[in-house]
Amino acid sequence: MKSAKPYIEKNKERFLEELIELLKIPSISADSAYKKDVLKTAEAVKKQLKKAGCDSVEICETPGYPIVYGEKIIDKKLPTILVYGHYDVQPPDPLDLWDSPPFEPVIKKTKLHPEGAIFARGSCDDKGQMYMHVKALEYMTSTNQLPCNVKFMIEGEEEVGSESLGWFVERNRKKLANDVILISDTGMIAPDVPSITTGLRGLSYVEVEVTGPNRDLHSGLYGGAVANPINILTKMIASLHDKNNHITIPGFYDDVQNLSKKEREKMAEAPFNLKDYEKALDIDAVYGEKGYSTNERNSIRPTLDVNGIWGGYTGEGAKTVIASKAFAKISMRLVPNQDWKKITELFTKHFESIAPTGVRVKVKPHHGGQAYVTPIDSLGYKAAEKAYEETFGKTPIPQRSGGSIPIVALFEKELKSKTILMGFGLDSDAIHSPNEHFGIWNYLKGIETIPQFYHFFTELSK
Repeated sequence: MKSAKPYIEKNKERFLEELIELLKIPSISADSAYKKDVLKTAEAVKKQLKKAGCDSVEICETPGYPIVYGEKIIDKKLPTILVYGHYDVQPPDPLDLWDSPPFEPVIKKTKLHPEGAIFARGSCDDKGQMYMHVKALEYMTSTNQLPCNVKFMIEGEEEVGSESLGWFVERNRKKLANDVILISDTGMIAPDVPSITTGLRGLSYVEVEVTGPNRDLHSGLYGGAVANPINILTKMIASLHDKNNHITIPGFYDDVQNLSKKEREKMAEAPFNLKDYEKALDIDAVYGEKGYSTNERNSIRPTLDVNGIWGGYTGEGAKTVIASKAFAKISMRLVPNQDWKKITELFTKHFESIAPTGVRVKVKPHHGGQAYVTPIDSLGYKAAEKAYEETFGKTPIPQRSGGSIPIVALFEKELKSKTILMGFGLDSDAIHSPNEHFGIWNYLKGIETIPQFYHFFTELSK
């Protein structure tokens, strides 16, 4: 396949302008106040898929937000690649920590992005990376180089658990039939160190509620005489880790898949500078489970983190109360063989058991998903490896990711096909955080590399 570089250079400004327009729409799936914007984004994606060369594109209704489905079938005898992405984004809070408004995209140069990066919510996760695939299709159709069939499935609920996606996949197995699934919703080690994500952690996300008295009480009149839900909740949360930062929930580690010494040594070959890591995060030292490196802690080991905690009075000034209720949101990242439903049950049972008298505890499961591993000897991995070698001039490193894409395990179960994760973002792109951004170089490099995957996958499938 010819290099896409000349085509990309010729259309660079348009590619950037189109992405910026998409990023202006606040498609926040977690907040119902933005429902119209989420639906507007689905329509925008449909329009662009049609312009890029899909023969048919439709907005498929679900119990939640719709899925945009498009396809271009050139010969049923040829392989079919199914591209998955999502058009919804995380809430932008806290807004005061953004250097520019989250839905008013700006391009700024940074040390890691000397050619500039687009700062906006969703720029990297996942509108920017999803849109690389749309533009890659445009290149292949415009230059008559599409070597195989392609299908697109772009959803609007990834940031809230993809509940409707499972419903859709189960009912559309024939429509979605494919030979490999291609996703760009991960990252790579560095611009000069390409990598392919071969593993994802699973997820169990819960919300806990601790209730004490039937109303907020005066802390002077009642302090010391009744249980304070906030005090109790913090003690309960603190007890979930021991002095070695090992999770204390009984049975939590029973099914954990431990990597061999050889596999851990292979992981350690990836370039990593601990001092640079600490400096980038403005921390004095790393922190985590004893006996494991930083890169192991955030990829091959399970974790438990409090994502939010609240209760009582948090406004300006003072209000001396004992709150009636205290709340926290907790996520557990899981590794292969850990079943997220089982872990949710173990957490619930344990959390309820450690509650002292004087309070009532309620655990509300939100969503979750299984971990996933892609074998590096699969056809899809080999095609991706060749694609990176073609455009980066070096062999990519297989890398386990600490993040979760719960639907990947669902795809293998329902569609019987492997998923290849070709991410072009960087860890420093601040996804889910203020000042999220995506490098222009990364965006264009993705558009250049993706068509090569189509070419090599088709060649290797013969």
